[in-house]
Amino acid sequence: MSEKHTMKRPGARSGGGPGFGHGAMGMPVEKAKDFKGTLKRLLRYLAPHKVKLLIMLVTAVISTLFQILGPKIMGKATTKIFEGIMTKMKGLPGAAIDFEYIFKIIVYLTSLYILSALFAYIQQFVMADVAQKTVFDMRKDIDHKLAKLPLKFYDSRTHGEILSRVTNDIDNISTTLQQSVTQLITSIITLVGIIVMMFTISPLLTLILLLTLPLYGFVTKSIASRSQKQFKGQQKALGEMNGHVEEMYTGHKIIKAFGREKESMRKFEKINGRLYESGWKAQYISGIIMPLMMFINNIGYVIICVMGGIMVTKRSIEIGDVQAFIQYSRRFTQPIVQTANIANILQSTIASAERVFELLDEEEEPAEKNEVKHIDNPVGEVVFRNVKFGYKEDMVLMEDMNIDVKKGQTIAIVGPTGAGKTTLVNLLMRFYEIWDGSITVDGFDIRDLKRGNLRSIFGMVLQDTWLFNGTIRDNIAYGRLDAADEEIIRAAKAAHADHFIRTLPEGYDTVLNEEASNISQGQKQLLTIARAILADPVVLILDEATSSVDTRTEVLIQRAMKKLMKGRTSFVIAHRLSTIRNADLILVMNLGTIIEKGNHNELMELDGFYADLYNSQFTGKSPVTV
Repeated sequence: MSEKHTMKRPGARSGGGPGFGHGAMGMPVEKAKDFKGTLKRLLRYLAPHKVKLLIMLVTAVISTLFQILGPKIMGKATTKIFEGIMTKMKGLPGAAIDFEYIFKIIVYLTSLYILSALFAYIQQFVMADVAQKTVFDMRKDIDHKLAKLPLKFYDSRTHGEILSRVTNDIDNISTTLQQSVTQLITSIITLVGIIVMMFTISPLLTLILLLTLPLYGFVTKSIASRSQKQFKGQQKALGEMNGHVEEMYTGHKIIKAFGREKESMRKFEKINGRLYESGWKAQYISGIIMPLMMFINNIGYVIICVMGGIMVTKRSIEIGDVQAFIQYSRRFTQPIVQTANIANILQSTIASAERVFELLDEEEEPAEKNEVKHIDNPVGEVVFRNVKFGYKEDMVLMEDMNIDVKKGQTIAIVGPTGAGKTTLVNLLMRFYEIWDGSITVDGFDIRDLKRGNLRSIFGMVLQDTWLFNGTIRDNIAYGRLDAADEEIIRAAKAAHADHFIRTLPEGYDTVLNEEASNISQGQKQLLTIARAILADPVVLILDEATSSVDTRTEVLIQRAMKKLMKGRTSFVIAHRLSTIRNADLILVMNLGTIIEKGNHNELMELDGFYADLYNSQFTGKSPVTV
């Protein structure tokens, strides 16, 4: 389910009108697996706002009823004018149009419409408040949830999928609550109100109009089923288009380097052609719905006009009532179309809510024990005892892992890709829970420690640098937020980053962009090392910390790291074995198991896996495999 979920909201615009959401009638929507269960859960988020929702409902009813009364009252003015004209035509004494009565009707109608607009404003204002507070609570719950989720959750999902749920799905819920819910309520009230008003005017004319309803349903269903296929094709082609454009944009340097611009353009034109083909067909077919519905509406309109005229001549109905009925009949289809369209949107919204709730239901990190322990003065002694672990229940990666690390020792971890080097660090930081055995820090089982206290002992410098959008000063100070400027500069000098920082236009106040692409990869690494130096941790974890810097800078960093590592326990994951020759203990791992351990000289004398690996980096021979 790795998608960049941009939920389109076809037809979701306020106001409606005859053409309201015609495209949405055929637009496929993602449907929830458990509609009722998800809806109930979503309503629980709305429960604290019951009073406001009641206010919104009452104001919606009043506003809509005032709108519905308008044609009926206006019909009385039409009848009064008609009567005045007829008396004049008959030449009756004192015959005249009662303009005073008509003026009263105009004042009354104006007041009615002003009140309707006022109540509509209150309704929208209250619902906007409810919608924003509801999604505020949902975002807060998601934020708390993301902080409690284990690393395996993030390892098993793409960033785009998680962001989709946090942003697009929440925005979809917000828009629906703010717009579609009020539209649905007003549409239903309008539909019921119009039918009631038409019945009060003429049950016969109302029955004639209601007989056209099956035709609306038949037209909508038959055309929607045909446009559905085209909309699906359009969505598929759109997804391919987005993927291709993103791929070409992010890899434009490689494309140019290998001269594949023409091939990229050909692929784009091919996808674009499919998108055009399915797009115009989908819009053409779904666009037929409204003309046909207007045609059916006009048939009813003609019949009502003829029947109404006959009834006026027989004096069984007033002409003003016929005019009011015609107005009601013209507005009759609008709430039907709106309701059908919003029902479609609600399906999509409940699907979004379901995706959000799936995230909120994810298994969290095991809860902290009731009586957690705390290391006040850590020294950095680490012991692995009979540790057993695997990422999958049916596949053991580590078994009977034993390591004894003394204070101040430098432990190097080497081995081929997938050997378990990073896994060992993940277990130490308690990003994953071990299956069996124990890991202790200064004699305390890490499962008895609060995660925050445990992780504050460690400082990490990873191969994949992470810097946020902000100044260089703030990025270095991320390791210790209360650090003074002098300490930040001292840490930068220790990491040999001070020189290049001062060459930048704004120096330490230079703002790094979103991907920190305005500095080189090596410079990014220097900043992360400076951040670790400033944090002054008891235990250091270095995962190929110098892999992105040139040879000269690497030598400088190695000197800085040597000073930093002095007196501290350090775990160094390395691929370039020349950088860990002076380590106190080298652990050689393969397939999750420590196959050799000792210092550099001892391992070379063994003439085993490590010796072969080390020699291969200088002689160019392939290392042996285990």
